[in-house]
Amino acid sequence: MNQSQETAFKTLQFYTTASYPCSYLGGQIARSQVVTPAHLIDTPSYSALMRRGFRRSGLFFYRPHCDHCQACLSLRLPVADFQPDRSQKRAWTRHQDLQITIKPPLFSSEHFALYQRYQQARHHGGGMDADDVAQYQDFLIDSHVHSMLIEFRQTSHNDDPGVLKMVSILDRLDDGMSAVYTFYEPEPGQCYGTYNVLWQINQASAWGLKYLYLGYWVAQSRKMSYKMRFKPFELLVQNQWRAMIDLTDITALMSENFHKIK
Repeated sequence: MNQSQETAFKTLQFYTTASYPCSYLGGQIARSQVVTPAHLIDTPSYSALMRRGFRRSGLFFYRPHCDHCQACLSLRLPVADFQPDRSQKRAWTRHQDLQITIKPPLFSSEHFALYQRYQQARHHGGGMDADDVAQYQDFLIDSHVHSMLIEFRQTSHNDDPGVLKMVSILDRLDDGMSAVYTFYEPEPGQCYGTYNVLWQINQASAWGLKYLYLGYWVAQSRKMSYKMRFKPFELLVQNQWRAMIDLTDITALMSENFHKIK
């Protein structure tokens, strides 16, 4: 951490929340460590927080801080080392015709309608499918750091912008890029999610960034299993980033470092 980041950290406050139901593991109780005040967290200080396992949801900066569980691990990809497998290569080729536009994170009714369709199809009953405009803006639009909104549209052969297929919210850090959230048209047989991560890897490399941060990974969560397909990756374990290659490494790691989930 450089001197400016150290100065910024001295003004921040860290506190632990009360217990609440875990959103990743059913029947578990979770707590988070939260950083305030949000208006003092800029891109350099947030970059340092990310390296310590923090994430953001709008202007809310947090990391898991549970009493008896360490299942949530921050995961990042060293983009220079990534090698796509055959399935990922097919996904990349399949969606090469998408038109991509990088914009500031501003509200759009078209984006929000796509977000609602995605939540209803992929996360029905999970709570986010009931988000209204204010909750959507709090989650994805509000930001004090270097954030971007990426549009992926079907190629248009006239002056029309093309049908919107996918939207990503990304943060650009000093050492990498952080994937905040992605939502897409819930069409059968598509590979939008895989293609999107591949695009983020390529874009981070093109910008000369070292890492792509993909949020948390929980071994017991099937919804997060796709992250294991992007190799090699690193997991943050006891405040140190450790390189992982396959499930053998992970099994040994969990046996060595984690409490059993009761």
